[in-house]
Amino acid sequence: MKIRIGYEISYDLSTPTDLVLLLHLRPELDSYLLAPQILRHNANAQAETFIDRFGNRSTRLRAPAGTLHLSLESLCQHSGRRDDCSPAAVQHPVADLPSEVLPYLLPSRYCETDHMGPFVWAKFGAIQGGWARVQEICDYVHARIRFDYLQACATRTAYEAWQERVGVCRDFTHLAITLCRCLNIPARYATGYLGDIGVPRDPAPMDFSAWFEVYLGGRWFTFDARHNCRRIGRLVMAYGLDAADCAFTTSFGPHLLSKFTILTEEVTAAKRQPHSLVTA
Repeated sequence: MKIRIGYEISYDLSTPTDLVLLLHLRPELDSYLLAPQILRHNANAQAETFIDRFGNRSTRLRAPAGTLHLSLESLCQHSGRRDDCSPAAVQHPVADLPSEVLPYLLPSRYCETDHMGPFVWAKFGAIQGGWARVQEICDYVHARIRFDYLQACATRTAYEAWQERVGVCRDFTHLAITLCRCLNIPARYATGYLGDIGVPRDPAPMDFSAWFEVYLGGRWFTFDARHNCRRIGRLVMAYGLDAADCAFTTSFGPHLLSKFTILTEEVTAAKRQPHSLVTA
């Protein structure tokens, strides 16, 4: 299947401002692109692209005071399959884990494992099998937190989400990651596009989504505590320890988000007429 992706994002900047953007797909998805990812902007400056420490494609940009417009539209090939499911996938002893996944066992800005260890071992420690443990965690987080866009909070941690029992996709993800790490299961934060493909259409405006991956049976597997089901069409933009590593925009100065429109949809025969989200 083909998936059209893109965005229009605008910021009002009171002073010249430096920004770091994570607004492209991960480099390993380049071979699936059917159209280039061209970031369009009105900053009157050349954007610099680099790969950050997590392998994410990042962009540096210095914008003048005023309204900064960012836009992109592209087309990506996708298998059309749902997220992989492997109930036999085992949890590795820590001693057998590759060194590169060890950071995903540690506490991080939003995933404070030191607050939750005793509870987690009491709640999930007796569950056998890596996949079964992670699925039980997803079931628990899915039931524990109520999704509410109006209750979004940029500083809410996993422990606070557990206490407050409300949040958005990043809060579901942070709590599930924290519970996994407490049980010595490497877990990393993922963000990107997730359209309403193979599920009823959500009437809420489209947004970037957050989910997580765990290292079981020698590879990374996708889990999603918010939706708690295997989905079609995930396209990863960034990985990190938590949302602090995966912010789609990091601004080094005051800013006000004035426009935020996200596109991610399957291109069907009825939709193959010329179309453009980009207006900048």
